[in-house]
Amino acid sequence: MAIGVSANKLEILQIARAVAQEKMIDEMIVLEAIEEAIQKAARSRYGAELDIHCKINPKTGEMRLTSRTSVVEEVENEAHELTLEQARRRDPEAEIGTVYEEELPPIEFGRVASQTAKQVITQKVREAERQRQYEEYKDRVGEIVNGIVKRVEYGNAIIDLGKAEGIIRRADGIPREALQNNDRVRAYIYDVRPEVRGPQIFLSRAHPDFMAALFAQEVPEVYEGVIEIPRVARDPGSRAKIAVISNDSSIDPVGACVGMRGSRVQAVVNELAGEKIDIIPFNPDPATFIVNALQPAEVTKVVLDEEATRIEVVVPDDQLSLAIGRRGQNVRLASQLTGWSIDILTEVEESERRQKEFATRTALFMEGLDVDEVIAQLLATEGFAEMEDIAWAELDEIAVIEGFDDATAAEIQTRAREWLERQAAEQDARRTELGVEDGLLEIEGVTLPLAVRLGENGVKSVEDLAGLTPDDLRGWYETRDGERVREPGMLDGMDVDGAEAEALIMRARVAAGWIEADALEPEAEEVQETDEAEDAVAQDDAAGEALDDLDLSDLEAEAARLGVDLTELLDTGGDEADSGAEEDGKR
Repeated sequence: MAIGVSANKLEILQIARAVAQEKMIDEMIVLEAIEEAIQKAARSRYGAELDIHCKINPKTGEMRLTSRTSVVEEVENEAHELTLEQARRRDPEAEIGTVYEEELPPIEFGRVASQTAKQVITQKVREAERQRQYEEYKDRVGEIVNGIVKRVEYGNAIIDLGKAEGIIRRADGIPREALQNNDRVRAYIYDVRPEVRGPQIFLSRAHPDFMAALFAQEVPEVYEGVIEIPRVARDPGSRAKIAVISNDSSIDPVGACVGMRGSRVQAVVNELAGEKIDIIPFNPDPATFIVNALQPAEVTKVVLDEEATRIEVVVPDDQLSLAIGRRGQNVRLASQLTGWSIDILTEVEESERRQKEFATRTALFMEGLDVDEVIAQLLATEGFAEMEDIAWAELDEIAVIEGFDDATAAEIQTRAREWLERQAAEQDARRTELGVEDGLLEIEGVTLPLAVRLGENGVKSVEDLAGLTPDDLRGWYETRDGERVREPGMLDGMDVDGAEAEALIMRARVAAGWIEADALEPEAEEVQETDEAEDAVAQDDAAGEALDDLDLSDLEAEAARLGVDLTELLDTGGDEADSGAEEDGKR
């Protein structure tokens, strides 16, 4: 009998070691799980109120089961606590904090106790494996990994990475790329999260950085940092643009990425299901960079608006479709790559627009300044666009116009200021007539013309403005009978963007006392998309099921391989009847 017990002790250590190696976790974690399982079974046998502890010697497999009693000042649980007075009846040297251990006899595991013990062990092993996976992959964000498709559910692919599993959600896959079970696949790790059901390793084949990482694998100069890829814009599975720049003037970044006869770029294209790639030389000058990004279209003229990060691009008439691309793809990718909003016009459209603007300015100056057409045209030609430009310009800027002198310039500027005063008086009178309160003008950004427009739309007080939404000011879109229809806003035509409209409303709410001024302070932007967040929640279960494939049979299988019954190991009394009942329960 003693030999059998000795064998059981060694077999417990063998199983713990085998499971730890298979799951790549610490052997002590498996032993601690077994100890906890035995403790739980012992509490069921001797009483849940007792403070029972189990300790397995990691070298000999010797198991020791004890019940602990502590000396405390005030007893809360009489089952395992003693007062100092009670303790000194047994031990005159007892002190507060003294712990007494009483060794308990081995327990016999029944079918229910054995099943409970195995569940505890399996859960602990699973938790340790999940923690190991998270620790291993949390610092690998930004890497490319190879894996095998384990299964595909609702368009989401579960990828076996060997030591863990990742998930390629439908939105992170390449459109029209149908992954099948057992397919080998390369993907980019873009996020690792410690979820309740185990670490979630989110993979992507559509992420822009996946393409940059592929070029780093195919192009040695990119891997070594001689060539950098600062920006990537992708329409996954269709077309992409990447910006490249060389830190060595002797190396052509575009040529290095293309490779001899296009071998390097073709390797990336093949990996991305035939996605066409435009390699663009990066340039710190926005205009040059945008012109490069619109390749293969030719650009004849650009006009930058740096404040609005907007650019107007003029192309020849025969280049318009090429610049825009199929379904706007070329200009959309160029905009994503450069970070600028791009408006494309043909030379004819640009000329017509310029002529119309010139005629409008000329008419304004003729009427407002009471001058003939020639003088008005001269002012418009010199770049004066609004009456304010003339009224508050330096006198020399007007006097340098051909045919003008200082006296003429002063007279024109005087007339411009008088016109502005008349306009302001008329607008103020109109504001008063509409009943717009003076307090509305005290809000930063509310000008007289804007106040008049608000008054014409029934907004007459600070509270009225505070109760609006940005859509009320700028307009919005609705779908009616299957068509997208725009509803006009109060400030249409006044060049007020969404941020300005929201700022006006927030200032009004502060002025009305609805919110504190601190609410206007910009908050840190949270990089989160609602749709992706909902998908992540939905797919946590899909990925979690993959981790839950580890069940109670893992420990049993390992025990069977060693020729040992796990129940007999836990059942130190060797209750054969209970073991047989357990097998019946399994069946």
